[in-house]
Amino acid sequence: MSHLDPRLLLQGYASGIFPMADGRDANELYWVEPRTRAIIPLDGFHLSRSLKRTIRSDVFSVTRDRDFAGVIAACADREETWINDELEHAMISLHGSGHAHSIEVWSGERLVGGLYGVKLGRAFFGESMFSRATDASKVALAWLVARLKAGNFALLDCQFMTEHLASLGAVNIPRETYVALLTAALGGGVSAAGGGAVASVASTVPPAGPPDFFALDRLLELTGAAGADGPAGKVISQLLGVTS
Repeated sequence: MSHLDPRLLLQGYASGIFPMADGRDANELYWVEPRTRAIIPLDGFHLSRSLKRTIRSDVFSVTRDRDFAGVIAACADREETWINDELEHAMISLHGSGHAHSIEVWSGERLVGGLYGVKLGRAFFGESMFSRATDASKVALAWLVARLKAGNFALLDCQFMTEHLASLGAVNIPRETYVALLTAALGGGVSAAGGGAVASVASTVPPAGPPDFFALDRLLELTGAAGADGPAGKVISQLLGVTS
């Protein structure tokens, strides 16, 4: 089996494409560039009342990069998956170099949910998520959105729309709009073409300062919300615009 160069993987994301396999045992990868792209506007994440209660109750503990390999293995552990060994190994390499991250959701010491993705500039490319407990993947995504908002990110790419993502605020945008958002998130300008469409899905508050994936960790420490006994859920819901 060939090995996917992590540098090539990053170049693909920067170009608006991403790799997939036909199955867990597939020997080949192919590059995908959807005509329409699902994204979650960072100011548009939707919290249902039940999810808000779950987050604020801190019934789960949530970590960052504690078990990247465990998260990607869990995401691939299903009947139909596009994650083969080659892609898994490349993602673990990207994690080692600081370009890929995971969010883990725990019930005690049991990993019950999570997600992983790739970070580049002000963009985060969500790859996959899994859930083994009610709302676990939704909690992971909520924490990711809060982390991206705290860290001055501008784009959360979800690749393909699902009912699950739509219920959380994901929207479909045409490829041209996505490319404009991606270009801006990677440090380029936004072209005049499609400017109105870009504005309609971009954050209403332009990011200030450089992107910082670890800003949330410092915020939780500063507010005393870090650790198993800290009121982290309250901070997360405030970052998501829910204050009551």
